Amino acid sequence: MSYTFEILTDSSCDLTYELAERIGIRSVPLMVNVDGRDVVNLLDGDPAANLDMKAFFDQLRKAVPTSTTAANPAKWAAAMEPILASGQDLLVLAFSSGLSATYSSAVLAAEELAEKYPERKIQVIDTLCASLGQGMLVYMAAQKRLEGQSFDEVARWTEENKLHQCHWFTVDDLAFLKRGGRISAATAIAGTLLKIKPVMHMDDAGKLINMAKARGRKASIEALADKVGETAINPQEQVMFICHGDCMEDAQYLKKLVMERYHPKDVIIGYVGPVIASHSGPGTLAMFFLGEKR
Repeated sequence: MSYTFEILTDSSCDLTYELAERIGIRSVPLMVNVDGRDVVNLLDGDPAANLDMKAFFDQLRKAVPTSTTAANPAKWAAAMEPILASGQDLLVLAFSSGLSATYSSAVLAAEELAEKYPERKIQVIDTLCASLGQGMLVYMAAQKRLEGQSFDEVARWTEENKLHQCHWFTVDDLAFLKRGGRISAATAIAGTLLKIKPVMHMDDAGKLINMAKARGRKASIEALADKVGETAINPQEQVMFICHGDCMEDAQYLKKLVMERYHPKDVIIGYVGPVIASHSGPGTLAMFFLGEKR
């Protein structure tokens, strides 16, 4: 299908390759280093991908060292220029500036290309979102485009609604949060002994913060479902998203709770990608929906 403008994002959106293709979204890959080997972080299911998600999580469980690298201006420019050269305008929805330099790199590339293609519209939006929270915002922007909304209308809707994009998540292994400096070693040890699971969210600055604690895994999953009831806007009209760190049964249980309680149109489940998983670990589980506030 042809569109009047293109929407470009990056691979930290964690959409599947199949879904991105279906809604007409292009993606710039980030990089992940796994045990000293650089791997291009393509979308899950991309035929060109050489990173199997399940194998990646198995490596995390074995404490194989990982690190991630933002998309640089050159990568953004390489993806942007063919679109602009073809005569189309470009809306870019980038990974949260609170977690990555990916957004600032996209801005630099856009500024350079704006001089070369002054007749084209280029707008870069800091989604202040991550993983399938970013993916859900991109998905909704694509739906607005499919409905026939203009470049300016979709850009305005995205800016106005990005801070209504709720991210609530929990983790199973506190060691990863300790390693990233988000909790102290003492807190990690005590939490592990007492089976305390953090309930965290993405704040308005696009950063991950700890909000509450739950005793045990089941309670933490139910806490995520509770958050939908507390703030969701017209949940029965939404398509919501869940991502998981190789814990599909937990994701299915969370989906069941949400479907039974709030009756959304659908709940789409996918993997949390290596960018976030490198810091949150296997067993990460997150719920994404539109709410009155984050």
